[in-house]
Parts: sequence; structure tokens; C-alpha cells
Amino acid sequence: MLKASLRSHLTLWFTGLSLLTLLSVGFYVGHIATEQMKQASGNALLNTARSAATSLGEQLRERQLEVYMLSRAPHLERGDLDNPAILKSMQLRTQARTEYAWMGVTDAEGRVHQAVNGLLVGQSVQQRPWFQAGLRGQYTGDPHEAVLLAKLLPGMPNGEPLRFIDFAAPIHNAEGQVIGVLGAHAHWSWITRIVESAAFSHKNASPDIEALIIDNDGKVLYPEALMGQQLATNDSKSSGWSVGNGYLTSMVTVPTPSTTELSWSIALRQPLETALQPAHLLLYKLLILGVFAAVIFGVVAYYLALYLSRPIEQLARSAKQVQDNQPGAHFPLQHPVREIAQLGQSIEAMTHSLLGKERELQQANATLEATVAQRTADLMQANAELLNLATHDALTGVFNRRRFDEKLTEYSLLFRRTGRPFALLLIDADHFKRINDTHGHAVGDEVLQQLAQLIQTSLRTTDFVARYGGEEFAVLLPEISMPDTPERVAEKIRAAVAEADFATAGQVTVSVGVGLADPADNSPGNLIKRADQQLYQAKAAGRNQVASHGYSATPTQP
Repeated sequence: MLKASLRSHLTLWFTGLSLLTLLSVGFYVGHIATEQMKQASGNALLNTARSAATSLGEQLRERQLEVYMLSRAPHLERGDLDNPAILKSMQLRTQARTEYAWMGVTDAEGRVHQAVNGLLVGQSVQQRPWFQAGLRGQYTGDPHEAVLLAKLLPGMPNGEPLRFIDFAAPIHNAEGQVIGVLGAHAHWSWITRIVESAAFSHKNASPDIEALIIDNDGKVLYPEALMGQQLATNDSKSSGWSVGNGYLTSMVTVPTPSTTELSWSIALRQPLETALQPAHLLLYKLLILGVFAAVIFGVVAYYLALYLSRPIEQLARSAKQVQDNQPGAHFPLQHPVREIAQLGQSIEAMTHSLLGKERELQQANATLEATVAQRTADLMQANAELLNLATHDALTGVFNRRRFDEKLTEYSLLFRRTGRPFALLLIDADHFKRINDTHGHAVGDEVLQQLAQLIQTSLRTTDFVARYGGEEFAVLLPEISMPDTPERVAEKIRAAVAEADFATAGQVTVSVGVGLADPADNSPGNLIKRADQQLYQAKAAGRNQVASHGYSATPTQP
């Protein structure tokens, strides 16, 4: 049986082990990159979905508040539903808000007294859900196709049926009795534009991302092609992101008005193959690099084996020469036995050769260790950058919503254990949509960045600031004793913003809601709700305000 030489064994083993090592490292690194890419893409989808849900929730709250404020107008409380001033107010409102398709007032029996453009005047809407709900209180309804207005309004250019969402509020007279309902129909396309604008306005948004609006039962309301289908996710009502059915899907509940039972969610999904494409490309490159490196190592191994085997081959040939009594063998002259002298000389030469190779291998190991140390440092730096991306808002540089939720939970647990109180400030830029509409989103981003800097410079080093969503920021104050009370800190922030010069946008103001931790809270959400209610009070009081329980601050007019 023909046996392979020592040179062949060394070459095959060195090449095989290097190939196995490089492929294993390539698969491992590719797996890590895939998981990190999945995490980053899921978080990006989640942040975008949160932005879209927040924007939609704010618009719904503003329209509901708008209808409510119109229903409380003085000329309506006098009971004269045919007063021309009522129609004038509704016309001005619909001219300012193009999303309204219809607005009108009815009496308590459902007969329309006045309406914009005279639509449905004199007709009965008693059986319509918005009218029945509007008699009981403020109402925001799910989308529906037009019934009475279908013959009076032009259809959609693409042939789709007209769809509306309804807003309604009761009309009370001076004695508090319900004498009618003020109702409004908003175009469903207004809702879809808000979602699409928030979901796809980012310059790095992937064209493969799909935005969906989901109702309380998990059925698709938008887009039209998927309407009525059940969204196929692990849990259609959970907020977060998940992987399933070939998609990376993020689901966020829309913060709808508290006075209604409306329950929507925004879902953003992206094909998993698209989301993980960079990681797959990295894996392919690593595998190709591993094969190429293995070939190089094979060549190096061959010459290294050739160099290492020569002393042994020389020893074998000398031994063979001695065995075969062939001439040319060299023996030590000082040794009395020629064979022992030749063996000693060969062993000495082989020893010197191995020592030389050991020094070379030590140098190679030192170089390899330095390379590994550098790669390890690079990986640690990359991990630190990924951690920063996961906990900070990319636009403003302050902490993001995810880190805020973690910090709020941490403060709440500490409060329960030690009784050390803390406070929450919710800060919202006034009329921020007007800034975006007037100057563009680039200027809006600059305003958000300057707001974040102003808030940070107005706080102490122990305070925590995060971008809560959209143009809203959240501040946690761990120490609320005198003189740095939450109200004084909030007023300091409000004044700093009001006095600042925003290069393009001009003057910008903020409204601040202050909430204090309460031992009766059973979850951090209760504190957020109180601060959000105070923020609502500050907005309702005219904006550029600080509002907290038992405290309000109105800025001195210049």
C-alpha cells in the first residue's frame, strides 16, 4: 500500500483546519450580523410606526377638539340652530381644513338645520351612528362608506367608494340640555396621507416598506387592496416588532382620543429578505474570503511542510545510505562509530532547524495576536456604536423612547422601594406642523435639534431627557426638592425656548405638562397619563404654558 509522505500530510491537515476555522468564523459572524440587522431593522420600523401612530393620534385629537369647541360656541348655546353665524363658523373651519367633506348641525331629533354647501339640509340623520353617539358625548368613528353623501359628492378618481371618519359632539343650551349634535365627516384619504407622510418621509425609507392601518379586531382598514384581511402576525394587538410569514412587522397602537372608543393600530412591514440583505451579502463575502484565504494557506502550508520535512528526509537518506552501505555519507570524525556520529550530526541539524522554525512561528503568533486584538477592539467599538444607536434618537442626539421607558420603570421601582419622589415633564412644540408645512421638514428637523439642546442646557446633570415621539420630549427629574421644583424647571425650559432665536422658523414656543410620582400608581403609565393631561391643559389654555396639578404659568407678553 502506497503511503503519503510527511509533506503531503502536513499540507492537507494545515489546509483543512484553516478552511474549517475560516468557514466556522464566517458563519458565526454572519449569524451575528443577521441578528443585529434584524434587531436594527425591527427597531427602525418600530420607531417609524410610533411616529406615524403619534402623528395620527395627534391629528385625531385635534379634529375631535375642534368639533367640540365649535359645539360650545355661544351662538349654539343660545338654542337658535338656524343662526347664520353658525354656518359662517363651519364654513371658515372647512375652508381652513380641507380634510372635512361635510359639517353640519342637527336638532335633537336628527334633522339637519344647517350644513356647509347646503348638503343634507332638511334631511334626517337620526339613524346614523355618529348622530346617536353624538347625543351622548364626543365621538370619533371608524371609517365607513358614504350613504347620504354618496350622490352629492364627487367620487374618488380611482373609482374607489367614498369613505369617511366621523366626528361629533353634543350641543347644549344654557341650561345644560342637549338640543342637537354638531357633526363632521373627514375624508378617509386624509388619514391615509398622515400615515404615509409619517411612514415614508424619512430619506432612508426603503421602498419595500408597507404601511397598514389595523382596526380593533386585527383587520386591515388600509390599504384598499388588503381591506378586511386579518393581519398575519404573532399578535396583532401587541406593540413591538415580530418576524413571521416572510415579513418583519412592527405594530403600534394609535393614541386615539380618550373620549372615544376608537382603537386603531399602525403596522409597518418589510420583506424579511430585503431587511436582511446587507447581512446576507456580508455572509457571502466572508465565505468567499474564507475559501480564498484557505487556498493561500494551502500554498503556504505546502512550502512550510517542504521546509520542515527536508531535515527528516535528509536523515532518512543518510540512514538509508548507511543501511545500504552507499558512499557519500558523512560521519563525525571524533566519534569512534560512524553510524552514531552521522545520527548525532543529523539530529543536531534538525534541532537547529526546528528552533529556527519555532522563532518564526512565535513571531507569526505575535502578529496574529496583535491582529486579533485590533479586530476585537474594532468589534467592541462597533458594539458601542450599536448600543448608542439603540438608546439614542438619531435626529436630536438625546435618549430615545425605548430608553425613556426603561428609565421610567427604573425610577418607579426605586420610588416604591425608597419613597424618593420624582417628576415627569412632557414638552410639546406648539404648532410644529405649521413649521413643517411652512418651511419644510428640514427646518422642522433643525428646530427639533435646537429644542433638544435648549432642554438639555436648562437641566441639571442628574436629569434625564428623551425624545418621546414626533415633536414631543420627556424629562425625568429625580430630585424635586426646593429650589429646583418641577414647575420651576419646566418654566425655565419654556422661557429658554421662547427667548431663543430659531434661524429660519423664527420664534418657537412649547407647552409643558408636569406630573409627580404617586405612591398609589400601579404602573408607570399612570404618571405618563397625568403629565399628558396637564400638557393637554397647557395646550387648551393657549399654548406656551406650563401646567401641573395646582399650578400654571402664563408667559408675560412682550
